[in-house]
Amino acid sequence: MRRRTKWYATALGLTTAGTLVLSTGGASGHGYTDLPISRQKLCQNGTVTNCGDIQWEPQSVEGPKGFPAGGPADGQICNGGVSRFSQLSAPRTPSGAAWPATRVTGGQSYTFRWQFTAMHATTDFKYYVTKAGWNQNHNLARSDLNLTPFLTVPYNGQRPPSTLSHSGTLPSGLSGRHVIVAVWTIADTTNAFYACSDVTF
Repeated sequence: MRRRTKWYATALGLTTAGTLVLSTGGASGHGYTDLPISRQKLCQNGTVTNCGDIQWEPQSVEGPKGFPAGGPADGQICNGGVSRFSQLSAPRTPSGAAWPATRVTGGQSYTFRWQFTAMHATTDFKYYVTKAGWNQNHNLARSDLNLTPFLTVPYNGQRPPSTLSHSGTLPSGLSGRHVIVAVWTIADTTNAFYACSDVTF
């Protein structure tokens, strides 16, 4: 286990193996979105501060798969149900400011990008977005989302490269602030990885 942890630390550019605490211990693949930039990446790159453990582990938001029928509980979707990453699910940053948002245009093509620190056999990638009139003042719940993904990218058990991009059409008819929930479903474990990105249509 020490050798495996050291490998992860090296992959992340950390100077000591002891700096990294693995959130699950079971999966060998981890990843997050940086287009549109996710909350965990904003914490990792220092744009948002005082985020806690997630600043060291943006790739580790791993929870049960099966969303939306299963998966993390309402109020914990953005942190994948991992309590030590709970800051990600709060409606505002730890400083009380709004989460920085990426400007997008409904009805147009957008290229989504994932970064992986290790690869894992993949079922698919799915993207969900909040509904018009959603409640921005509480932790994200299923009732805030259109539970039909606006983009599904099958991956048929393949392992992704270290960086993976794919394009899809953003929903039309939305305006103002919204949240996109990206879900990377793993083929050979019971888990998926979650990433929430704040956007402005």
